Amino acid sequence: MKHLILGAGAVGGLVGAALAEEGEQVTLLVRPETFSQHPKSILLDRPSGNSEVPINIDTKFSGNADVVWIAVKAHQLAIAIDLIPAKNFGIAAIIPLLNGIEHVAFLRVRFGQSCVVPATIAVEAERASPGHIIQRSPFVRLALSAVGEQRLEGIGAKLRHAGFSCEFRSDEMTMLWSKLAFLAPFALTSTAADKSIGEIQSDQKWAATLESSVDEACAAATADGATVNQELILATLKSLPAAMRSSMQKDVSAGREPELDAIGGAILRAARHYELGTPTIHMLIASIQGRLTQRRDDVDWHTPHKMTDIVPDT
Repeated sequence: MKHLILGAGAVGGLVGAALAEEGEQVTLLVRPETFSQHPKSILLDRPSGNSEVPINIDTKFSGNADVVWIAVKAHQLAIAIDLIPAKNFGIAAIIPLLNGIEHVAFLRVRFGQSCVVPATIAVEAERASPGHIIQRSPFVRLALSAVGEQRLEGIGAKLRHAGFSCEFRSDEMTMLWSKLAFLAPFALTSTAADKSIGEIQSDQKWAATLESSVDEACAAATADGATVNQELILATLKSLPAAMRSSMQKDVSAGREPELDAIGGAILRAARHYELGTPTIHMLIASIQGRLTQRRDDVDWHTPHKMTDIVPDT
């Protein structure tokens, strides 16, 4: 099959390289101004070893793709999908690997209910440079909605052969919320505290804040119809490597715009819809926005638009 990867970061590069290693035809879509920076291969460093695979690089969608993987940051989505015509020329599946939950409805309005196959991915990876992806975690956990199982089972088998755990899930809402209810407390608490997960767990105040934010995220998920395991989320957070820091925390420290609206804002909006209180998550978001406000005069943000103010009036 022919794959188009929209997003040349760690996740897009990792998925693209794994598919190319398995013999799939992969094209990485990049911005015209960065085209010359990208080699026509991806060097993939994984705990199991290193490999380099050839890959196609392009700056526009030619219409020649069976599967489109969307691996951009959530706040880049609206701009990025303009590269894909709404009449999608026979694309079998559009697979968004974004954080949050609200992007699914947005994409289905544009591309159709059946074409969009929601998915989540769990991996610690980073792009060291264009064409060089480092996978730090020993696992890559990919979950896809069962609506795409018949079309994508062959791709799932190839990704399993490449070392991914890949499964199809019938409950989309639970799949999406299970990741968000884990990710949001970790990302928001680590970024507001500017601490590693180990430092948070060893600090009584921040450990309590982390647990409270898990409570609030799980309450919103349950109200929205998802079945989440709060005890498993807490246990997973406690099992993380002590030095681990969230991607949001790294983005803020590096002066990049974080996915604050997609991760934190989605929970606030869901909780508000179901008339639930979220004082801890509200406090964490306000704290992060305070840090961002202090930096904005000095930092040249990597995205051209201003982040939405997601903290509701009190």
